[in-house]
Amino acid sequence: MKLKHFLVLSLLFLSQVFAAQIKNPVKFSYSVNPLPNNEYEAVLTATIDKNWKIYSKDLPPDSGIPTEMIVRSKQGIELIGGVVEVGKKHDEFSEAFGVQIVYYSDRALFKQKFRLKNNAAPATVTAEITYMTCDDRICLAPNTLEFDQTIKPTAAAGSSEEVEVPAEVTQTADSAITAAPEEAPVAASKIVTENKKDLKVATIDFQNPLTNCGTEAPQNSENFSTYLLLGFIGGLIALLTPCVFPMIPLTVSFFTKGTLNKSKGKRDAIIYGFFILLIFVLLSVPFHIIDGIAGNIFNQISTSVWLNVAFFIIFLFFAGSFFGYYDITLPSAIANRSSKAEDAGGIIGIFFMALTLVIVSFSCTGPILGSLLGSAVTGSADVPMLLTLALAGFGLSWAIVFGLLALFPQALQNLPKSGGWMNTVKVVLGFIELGLALKFLSKADLVSKTFFLKRELFIVLWILIAIGLVLYLFGKIRFPHDDKKPQISLTRKIIGFLGIGFIIYLLQGLIPGDRPKLQHLSGILPPINVSYLHNEEDGILGMHPSHDYFDAIELAKKENKPLLIDFTGYGCENCRKMEEFVWSEPDILPILQNDLVLASLYVDDKEALPENEQISIDMGNGQRKRIKTIGDKWSLFQQINFNNNSQPHYVLLMPDGKVINTPVSGYMSKEDFKAFLTCGIEYFKNSKSAE
Repeated sequence: MKLKHFLVLSLLFLSQVFAAQIKNPVKFSYSVNPLPNNEYEAVLTATIDKNWKIYSKDLPPDSGIPTEMIVRSKQGIELIGGVVEVGKKHDEFSEAFGVQIVYYSDRALFKQKFRLKNNAAPATVTAEITYMTCDDRICLAPNTLEFDQTIKPTAAAGSSEEVEVPAEVTQTADSAITAAPEEAPVAASKIVTENKKDLKVATIDFQNPLTNCGTEAPQNSENFSTYLLLGFIGGLIALLTPCVFPMIPLTVSFFTKGTLNKSKGKRDAIIYGFFILLIFVLLSVPFHIIDGIAGNIFNQISTSVWLNVAFFIIFLFFAGSFFGYYDITLPSAIANRSSKAEDAGGIIGIFFMALTLVIVSFSCTGPILGSLLGSAVTGSADVPMLLTLALAGFGLSWAIVFGLLALFPQALQNLPKSGGWMNTVKVVLGFIELGLALKFLSKADLVSKTFFLKRELFIVLWILIAIGLVLYLFGKIRFPHDDKKPQISLTRKIIGFLGIGFIIYLLQGLIPGDRPKLQHLSGILPPINVSYLHNEEDGILGMHPSHDYFDAIELAKKENKPLLIDFTGYGCENCRKMEEFVWSEPDILPILQNDLVLASLYVDDKEALPENEQISIDMGNGQRKRIKTIGDKWSLFQQINFNNNSQPHYVLLMPDGKVINTPVSGYMSKEDFKAFLTCGIEYFKNSKSAE
């Protein structure tokens, strides 16, 4: 009981001190509503901050922490049915877990119907909710909250219309650590102790680290600039295809030589380029409308087995077009009407000239635009905006080329002449389309849990595609529109040798090893656990970290190494991403294996604590915080020692328990994580040499 009392007092004292970093993006309110036939409904309403999510109660095993609601009463109740969820549901595939997950954003309601066993006497009805919340960068520790509300029925059973129920009582689920004002930091120092069983550690002072290097906070940025760049590159590639390239000198010459007023011709050419950009941007408008009608439509598309299979077939179809077996064109009537509209003259005529260019070049640009569409729709960010930026980048490249050539027409003489090289560009794009098609097939395979297209099989198929590309570039195979005796230019040879290098690179992924291979292709290849070579007993990248802070700090003292605390969770998607994409990097993994002691503290471990260590903290207003599992213990440990409740969260300590540098949270780049680690390790080594 001493430990229990100490923890309660510790938490209450610390609530007067720490208020800055504890995140609480989900607020709960609780009500018990009367229903006909002597029934009631307990309702927990979650209000979720923007960009945060709370998981559904229905999740596959080992794929996050499902939300769990339990309703009970000491006076006795009879539950009717199960918990019902209401809210803006999102259903998407998680690459970190390799399964389909369901979550809610903005607002969610959890409802449980029940009857009172004694409808003539007052009853206190308790609702307990356990949940975890994440954003795109971090996950917070699972939280368990309790709410009480007393029902005072005054009528006999069967007269439900006369039952009196108090007005809805709203209790906000704020953490005990954030609820109080900032007061007397000295008071907190009085409650620390060296007792191993106490969770507040005297030596830990995260606000005053020994050094302050390598701890810049990582930025949570979207992929907007990436898609703008991809669109721009795609547009430049499309300019080199036989559908577009021959039109460049013809169109520019029209504006620069078609009138005696050269300045007007150049102005019209720039307007022409602007209209090209505008038309491509306008192509994304329908996707914004669709997103407004059905907010989760793109999540459904990205995780639909059949739609991903459809994308796979479409990309194969695109590849066949690039290989020259057929052309993908819009109906000729559309091009004819657009061409006739050019006669309107002035700005309207220029607009329809730009529209005609976009339409007649569709056989080459369609597959490239389709690739951008497929990549954006199956992404995880703001899909309509990604499409707008990708299409804007595509149109911008064309606008710049046409505009600059109109301003400097002499540059036309330096452009290469049309010829067989343009068909080579198309065929190379065809091989790229084949490789991208496999990505969609892999997504369908993962979502359906068939796991047929394992990582090694995917790599083998890419190797076969790369071999086909190399053979084509060296003239060993031909396609319908190739010359009978193609000239193997220096450029084709260079690209061919790059293809051979890529094949050699891919072969590494087929060689068993302790470290994951092909990290540059992370997110494209199937996850490392969908593999013929994966063994669940291998631990985390061959490491077996401690799962208890106190054991780990003793090991750090024994081995005279710094301690890295990794606050993590079995259901933390961002934690898995860090392990697979950052920890496994060849310049990171040796540091973790050799230069420090690793303690992974799982804040969602559901194993129950011993009875004498389980506590219930009264937070006021009928709300209590439950500490009953190992996960609750390490979550509380993180909060009272580091004023933080996000995962992943990394802390470097000296063997004596002092914080080396400022802790960091969330998914971060390899460079940021490496800077954090090397800073702490270098400080530790320097302090040893100074002794």
